[in-house]
Amino acid sequence: MTFELTVVSNTPMTAVNDLETVSIAFLYNVGYLPKGYDPKTNVESVKQSVPYKLFLNCFLKRPEKAWSIEELVTVLRTSRPTVYRHLNKLKSYDLLEEVSLKATEDSNTKKGYRIRYGNLAKAWNFSEAHVKVAMEGYRKTVDHLQELANKEIARQTAATAPPENGEAPREEAEPVPMARVRRGA
Repeated sequence: MTFELTVVSNTPMTAVNDLETVSIAFLYNVGYLPKGYDPKTNVESVKQSVPYKLFLNCFLKRPEKAWSIEELVTVLRTSRPTVYRHLNKLKSYDLLEEVSLKATEDSNTKKGYRIRYGNLAKAWNFSEAHVKVAMEGYRKTVDHLQELANKEIARQTAATAPPENGEAPREEAEPVPMARVRRGA
């Protein structure tokens, strides 16, 4: 699964003491809820939306519980594909862990999902590690890009600089396509 997290400069919301307000701001900042999010259902606010309730009510307020898909579908009153879509987004941040749930008489062992380590702050360490690796990759690319640009600048400078012996610089002849070559007049 691809790690994709929106990183924006933001002011920590440590002065705000309302769980819902801080949750919504955080979910928008990291890209879980896209800017201008419209739940496309008959809910009146983001607080009533499936992704918000999944994150806050199921995972953040019940970090010790491993939720089966069936439980999430029932609690969130939505479809399996919708639950999986939002689960996959949280999994892509590496915030969730899959755990095995006890098998029932009529089925095999089921998967359950919960916040990694039962603690969002600890789970967030994985997201930070991914960001660090991604930034290191960007750094290597930027350094390489600068090196290539420096080589190109040096090549252009060498091609137009006068020779050290005082002669006029020679311009490199551009290759002439064979169809334009004339012989004899």
